[in-house]
Amino acid sequence: MKIASQRISGLVQSDIRAMTRECNRLGGINLGQGLCELPTPEPVIAAARVALATQEKSIYSAAEGVAPLREAIAKKLARENRIDADPEREIVVTNGGTGGYAATLMALFNPGDGVLLFEPYYGYHLNAAILAGLKPQFIPFSGADLAIDEVSIRNSIDSTSRAIVICTPANPSGKMWTKSELELVGRIANENNLVVVTDEMYEYFRYDGREHISPASLPELKNRTVTLMGLSKTFSITGWRLGYVAAPAEMTEKIRLANDLFYVCAPTPLQYGVLAGFNDVGADYFQNLQTQFAAKRNQICTTLESVGMNPIVPQGAYYVLADISRFGIKDSKQFAMKMLEKVGVAGVPGRAFFSSSVGDRYIRLCFGVNDDRLTEACTRLHKLKGGL
Repeated sequence: MKIASQRISGLVQSDIRAMTRECNRLGGINLGQGLCELPTPEPVIAAARVALATQEKSIYSAAEGVAPLREAIAKKLARENRIDADPEREIVVTNGGTGGYAATLMALFNPGDGVLLFEPYYGYHLNAAILAGLKPQFIPFSGADLAIDEVSIRNSIDSTSRAIVICTPANPSGKMWTKSELELVGRIANENNLVVVTDEMYEYFRYDGREHISPASLPELKNRTVTLMGLSKTFSITGWRLGYVAAPAEMTEKIRLANDLFYVCAPTPLQYGVLAGFNDVGADYFQNLQTQFAAKRNQICTTLESVGMNPIVPQGAYYVLADISRFGIKDSKQFAMKMLEKVGVAGVPGRAFFSSSVGDRYIRLCFGVNDDRLTEACTRLHKLKGGL
């Protein structure tokens, strides 16, 4: 008996997951999935241990998260992102950034509504929207400089458009949005009454002195922006599945309800763990993140250049898109499998991030692994100099 909803028809497991499975099967080095292998700060682990052993911290929390964590998030948003958010009415702790995104889509939009995605996009942004019954509307790839083109945005909007998704720093490209680009989106969003959904998961991973600008900090975007942030990458706890949403109260009320219906609450004892991260992890930790990851970025980009896989050098996050066109393989999934089989390094086919065939020119590699693993992966990638 075959049973499947129309919502899931045509969707398949992401290439990120698929390549991780293939990498595990072949015993390769996984530069596909964004696992982030740095040590978790000890205060975060210690506080979670205590909470796990404390009955009142191991039961359901409120759907919006424990109050002390929301208060800490509000202080952080004001201090670092220039976002004023009421911890009682405008913040929801979620099951990762993806949980926050799913709850936002279900709470604010109707089936058939259009959602605008910039290419290259994060695959989950696309597929979760499709699963929610929304209509993806793609803003085309603008070339390796990833400049934002006003004409392309306006041409992608139609009468069904209700939302525009921004990812900064971006997965998979590493693009960081500038103030002038965000102001442009603000004008267009106001003219067309669009909700702006921003994924800022990698806000602490930025290079060359660049400033992270939260769209909701701009006056023209403040009242129409849903800000999605995460703790998985910040504290190297991707398996804990913790994130948070900040938005105007009338939006947050609905997102909180959807979050409750889907997930009930984020894991309560782990919320107390990340609370310690907000309170007890110093600024030097975040500065060290940037220093360490800048070195990793430079290492992998130098390697890619040396083997003729010219990278789009990321401004932030910990992914790099590498151009594979010199190998003459027109299918990026085929290239990814051949690379895994030949040199034992897994990447994600570029097609996972594009609606057009442009994606088959690229492969995405994650450099968020430990130093020894990254060095070994780069050594293996050097074997591609002679081709596949």
